[in-house]
Amino acid sequence: MKRETALWMVACLLLSSLPTGQLHSTCHAFVGETVVLPCSTSPPGELTLTKSLLYWQIGTTELVHFFQNGQDSLKDQDKKFLGRTSLFLDQMKYGNLSLKISNVQLGDDAEYSCIYREAESHQTKKSTIKLKVSAPPMIEEPPSPSEQNQIPSGSPTNVPCLAMLLLSFLLLVPLGLWHL
Repeated sequence: MKRETALWMVACLLLSSLPTGQLHSTCHAFVGETVVLPCSTSPPGELTLTKSLLYWQIGTTELVHFFQNGQDSLKDQDKKFLGRTSLFLDQMKYGNLSLKISNVQLGDDAEYSCIYREAESHQTKKSTIKLKVSAPPMIEEPPSPSEQNQIPSGSPTNVPCLAMLLLSFLLLVPLGLWHL
């Protein structure tokens, strides 16, 4: 068994024995959008990334993103997230452990765990973020110019003639009465 896989399994076992904790936040996204799932250490400070592990996962089996020894380690990443996840590498040492997911899909709707473990102190911090994904809202297309000129079905085809007749009547009646 590969060392990284063994480490990941050990971490999952350790984490499954931890209290589940509370849901820390909920994020909403539409299909196709990019979303950032927030996660940070508190109090914020400078982290030693070369001696820490960061897991983003769903449940205990679905690995969304893994960071160890100061770099991404994505070979065991779940295939549905391949090429769609990233961390804010320039901000991580200051405690920003947030995950960016691009091209969000309906299947991404889940409860995500952000798990940070310092190798030297063996301290583990976990937060849970719920991602709710919706289909994009329906946008009604404006009618094309050819559709705008069409007369709706069921309406008289001589509407302009009727309007002229009514206008003529309204103008002629007062004029006719004026001459009487």
